[in-house]
Amino acid sequence: MKKISAFLNNGNINRFRTIVQILTFILLMYGGLAHISISERIPTFACPYNPASGGTCYLIAIQHQFHTTFANLASFSGIAILKGLGLFLVFFLFLNKAWCGFVCPLGTIQDWITGLRRKMGFRFARYEDNNFKRLKAIKYILLVLLIGISLSMSNSFFGLPHASHDMSSPFCQVCPGRTVLPLFAGDTSQLVIDFSSTTTLVMSALRMIVTGLFLVGAFVKKRFFCLFCPMSALQYIFSKFAFLRLTKDGDKCTTCGNCSRVCDVGIKEIADDVVSKNIVTDDCMMCFKCVGACPEKDCLKVTFTKIPVFTATEEGFFKRYDADENKEIKI
Repeated sequence: MKKISAFLNNGNINRFRTIVQILTFILLMYGGLAHISISERIPTFACPYNPASGGTCYLIAIQHQFHTTFANLASFSGIAILKGLGLFLVFFLFLNKAWCGFVCPLGTIQDWITGLRRKMGFRFARYEDNNFKRLKAIKYILLVLLIGISLSMSNSFFGLPHASHDMSSPFCQVCPGRTVLPLFAGDTSQLVIDFSSTTTLVMSALRMIVTGLFLVGAFVKKRFFCLFCPMSALQYIFSKFAFLRLTKDGDKCTTCGNCSRVCDVGIKEIADDVVSKNIVTDDCMMCFKCVGACPEKDCLKVTFTKIPVFTATEEGFFKRYDADENKEIKI
């Protein structure tokens, strides 16, 4: 067991993550061609507008389920929503927010864009603390809106008229995944402005703008879109119940800051917080770069049902550092 533990702790976490990202990208992007469909409730972006998709994002399912009246919510529709949420949780509880760091196709594409920027010699921009804190709220606002607008298609809020059914799944109307992911299957049908109604015109135009911001933002800042992702907000609500955990022993922390420097979104709490044991925040993607960059034995630790899976060690840190895995530390 000690040899296995040493092998894992001294391993190249970035290389392992890259392999998993490629394999899951192929599965979720092209699984449909082999008649593979994982589920319609998976906790990551796998767009149904991609004709070759091997699974479907839960966000579109929950929007469709809330296309119902308040009266129906208290009956069979409410039970269907709970069943859908239950299946989502079955998937989520095993990987926690590692769905973002290891599986999400949109996240993988952003990492590829980061790699392109690095090869071109452009230095990445960091997130300012004040802006970072303000941005955190957007994902929750979008989560509330996608549910609220869906409900407003069949219900009246404060005497206001119902929302147009042309909104369909409101978040999917503006999600960059709807335009970007089908491109990898050779489908350009979503790169259009829909003039069939005023609502579809506005929403499809907005989607083109958001897609442009996604591509430019991902080039300028690491994992730019992840800060606004309503799926990340939904995941965080249940993250404390997941089997996979990222924990910290504050007594062993020297606040060297390596962990926050390699973090793609620059989460400062992971370095500064020496009190909390569970350090998964709403912006954390559980990519585990922080663990690989920590030189203090057992300070940061990945566990599954409390069993250590990947732990910070001095030996592992220097092996990875000598191999230049964590070049970001030097920046």
